[in-house]
Amino acid sequence: MTITQLQYALALAEHQNFTLAAEKCFVTQPTLSMQIQKLEEELEVVIFDRTKKPIQLTSVGQKIIEQARKVVNESERIIDIIDIQKGYIGGDFKLGIIPTVMPTLLPMFLNTFIKKYPKVNLIIEERNTTDIIQRLKNGHLDAGILATPLEENELKEKVLYYEPFVAYVPENNVLYQKENILPEELNLEELLLLQDGHCFTEGVLNFCKNKNEHQNTPFELKSGSFETLVQLANEGLGITLLPYLHTLNITEKDKPKLKHFTKPEPSREISIVHTKDELKMQIIEVLYSTIQAIVRGAIAFQDVKIISPLKKS
Repeated sequence: MTITQLQYALALAEHQNFTLAAEKCFVTQPTLSMQIQKLEEELEVVIFDRTKKPIQLTSVGQKIIEQARKVVNESERIIDIIDIQKGYIGGDFKLGIIPTVMPTLLPMFLNTFIKKYPKVNLIIEERNTTDIIQRLKNGHLDAGILATPLEENELKEKVLYYEPFVAYVPENNVLYQKENILPEELNLEELLLLQDGHCFTEGVLNFCKNKNEHQNTPFELKSGSFETLVQLANEGLGITLLPYLHTLNITEKDKPKLKHFTKPEPSREISIVHTKDELKMQIIEVLYSTIQAIVRGAIAFQDVKIISPLKKS
């Protein structure tokens, strides 16, 4: 039994197809098939039921794959130990970032990070929260930047910053004349939010009252863009809520439309998230310190109230 054979088995368990698994492992399909067959012969069990489409794990195969994932992770930890001993910070690092954070946070830290740590090959993916959580558990991401808390026992969260919600109110709205507003003053019937499934939307609805009354507007909106929401608000079609860092890009002309909430300001918690295996922790730590140092200068809010991004039933 070899680590390579276990890696091939993990790939096949995930993709349930020999051709796809071989492509992901950068080997030919016959090579992958032969190595998995050798593994099964050595163990004297059938790991994969090849009679089913897509290929399925047998009952004993499920247990073997669970253990194989642990073995592969522990083998990678040996490389981490050597890197730490040598003081080496480098190699591939796969980072997932949610869409409501990526456009504002990434430009703030990326240039600084790659200049300071040129040996790190940062591979960044924009994905939703559910995808990032699953890919962290499957070992396809080394870390994620997400709105937390997630209530995932298999993952660890390290808070990067707290980001307040800010209302964007057009001039024709009664709230425009106010300097600060209260969450209960929001009229949910005129609230423009991102499409269903965004954790930012769920966080907003968690601090608003009567959320079942939301979206009684005369149109249905499915947008993943804050820019679209701002444009619709400018047309007088409603108000929207923005994460604070996004408001830094608002034009001077439109800045009077930004209305902060009274303290404690409803905010979201943004964290770097990784598995409890703590692989590649040396890179996670320098990524954390780089981002936190930069964002600290942009967000100086202290009196905040953290709103969970999780959808409540």
